[in-house]
Amino acid sequence: MIEVQNLAKSYASRVVLSDVSFRIGPGEAAAYLGANGAGKSTTVKIIAGLLGPDAGRVVVGGHDVVAEPLAAKRRLGYVPDDARLYESLTPAEYLSLVAELYHLPREQAADRINQMAAVFELTAVLDRAIETLSRGQRQKVLLIAAMIHDPDVLLLDEPLNGLDVESGLALRKILEGLLERGKTILFCTHILELAERVCGRTIVLYQGRIVADAPTAELVRQSRGGTLEAAFRELTRPEQADEGARAFLRTFDPPAP
Repeated sequence: MIEVQNLAKSYASRVVLSDVSFRIGPGEAAAYLGANGAGKSTTVKIIAGLLGPDAGRVVVGGHDVVAEPLAAKRRLGYVPDDARLYESLTPAEYLSLVAELYHLPREQAADRINQMAAVFELTAVLDRAIETLSRGQRQKVLLIAAMIHDPDVLLLDEPLNGLDVESGLALRKILEGLLERGKTILFCTHILELAERVCGRTIVLYQGRIVADAPTAELVRQSRGGTLEAAFRELTRPEQADEGARAFLRTFDPPAP
C-alpha cells in the first residue's frame, strides 16, 4: 500500500533524505523512528503529497503521489506533527467539512463523528469553537479527521501529542482493530514502548538514511538492552548522547576542595 523508492530531499545545501526506500503492505504497521531532524516528517509529508521529492518515487495504493495526487490522497488519512485547524469552527463543523471533502454521505458522516467523539471523550465539546479547546482535545479532532473516511493508509506523525492516558489506550485499540481489517499504518513516534507494542516492523532513520528495517521483535532480540529503545539507541550512536549527558550532569558536581 505504501512504496517508497530511492527518495531524496534537500533544503538548500542540507541533505534531509538520501536514497530512502521501503514498502509497507496491507495489515502492516511500521514504526518510523529517528531523532529530531532525521527526516521522518519530511518523508511523511512527501508520502502525503505536501512536499515534492528531489528524486525518487512514492506510490500509495497503486497511485503515484506526484502523477496522481488526488487518487493517492483519497486512500490516505494523515495526522501531521504540526497541524493547523480552522479555530473559528467547532469540531462538529470541522469534521463535517472534512467528511464532505471525502464525499461521505451526511448521515454516515454524522454517525462516525458521534461514535468517534464518544470514544475519545470529545462529545461535550463538539459544539465549542476549536480555539477554546485544549491541546489534547485538538489532537483528538485531528485523529478523527484522519480516520473519518475509513482510509486504507494511515500516516501518523506523533499522534499522541497532548493525549491523556485513556485516549492513548483508545487509539492503540483502534489501530489494532484497523490492522485486523487490513489497513496500512506508518507510525512516527518518540514513544518507543507504544511502537514496540503496536508495530510489527521498525524502520530506523539516521541522518536521512535508513540504518535498520526489520521485524520489531528481531531488533529487540538483537539489542543488548532487550527493548526497542535499546535497539534504537544502539543504531543511532548512543555513545555520543551518553557522554554528552554525563558531561552535562558533571556541571552540577560541587567543586573539588
